Amino acid sequence: MKLDEIDKKLLSLLQSDCKMTTAAYAKQLHLSTTAVYERIKRLEKNGVVASYVALIDKKKVDKAFTVLCHIKLIQHIKENVLKFEQEVLQLDEVVECYHISGDYDYILKIHVRDMQAYRDFMVTKLTAISNIGSTQSSFAINEVKHTTAVPI
Repeated sequence: MKLDEIDKKLLSLLQSDCKMTTAAYAKQLHLSTTAVYERIKRLEKNGVVASYVALIDKKKVDKAFTVLCHIKLIQHIKENVLKFEQEVLQLDEVVECYHISGDYDYILKIHVRDMQAYRDFMVTKLTAISNIGSTQSSFAINEVKHTTAVPI
């Protein structure tokens, strides 16, 4: 799908506040409400807008301890890679998982209450996954920048 400048502006508006009315978007884009509505529906239909979510303050739900955990697998055969990925999908504490290049195979972003909760997670859940050779964890000291917006 080819995005024009109005689509890009609309996507930026949706990423900053997806709860505005179609009329409010239309006013900012200098378009009719119908035109904006049709653009939003087209963006949704084509999968450009994948979903709408509420962003939760991690501190208010007692999950402000952020860990980046690097994982090395013992073997890199397809079966083990797929099994690891399927098992990670079941871990609620893991909010992001990337298969990466370099010294490690995966990097996980994990949100838990505190260090004890992370230890419990490691001992009872993460290391229970077979085929993990080693892990290396880094703990966030301060969140300098966090955004869910994709630059357009």
